Amino acid sequence: MKTTVDARGLACPQPVLLAKKAIAENEEVIVLVDNPIAVENIRRLAEKAACGFSVADKGGGTLEIALTRKRVTDLMPVDSEAIVEELSCASAQEKGPGPFVVVLSDNHMGRGDDVLGDVLIQSFIHTLLQLNPLPDTIICYNAGVKLAAKDSAVLDDLQQLVQAGVNILVCGTCVNYFTLGEKIAVGHISNMYDIAETMAGASRLVRP
Repeated sequence: MKTTVDARGLACPQPVLLAKKAIAENEEVIVLVDNPIAVENIRRLAEKAACGFSVADKGGGTLEIALTRKRVTDLMPVDSEAIVEELSCASAQEKGPGPFVVVLSDNHMGRGDDVLGDVLIQSFIHTLLQLNPLPDTIICYNAGVKLAAKDSAVLDDLQQLVQAGVNILVCGTCVNYFTLGEKIAVGHISNMYDIAETMAGASRLVRP
């Protein structure tokens, strides 16, 4: 079954939520959006849901995203023993501890003196590189998105964390609010659904 979702003009995270609901109920979904952040959010949804993804510029500011839900036979090996083994591994992972998540909601650390706050947040992020294990995910929202910008004093440390396998989610709404769309230099532009889901699934949540 095929359906079309018109998410033009909707604020984050509505486009990705509508797309998620639609692909759960239909094998093929066309999503119309009018901004690149919505495209990236839905692209990440497609990766998580193992869906086919394509995007086309339809002109007039409209971007058309095609999602196709893959058949189980496309995702699973043919051998039945391999299927059982894969399912068993998935179940074991679900029962394990959740991820270690760090939340950066400001470009300073603590309240009081902003100069001191700058020094502290730089020291904190640099120290993350020394942790074992490293965080699984770092979430940047509100003024915290400024830490992921090109002129950020902690950009090198954040890039090293990404190279070490740390996932960095940068709030798209906050990026737009601070007009940083062309300045974000590290991490993935994300949405409130992914941020809330990541925080809810964390076994350790650290907010300096």
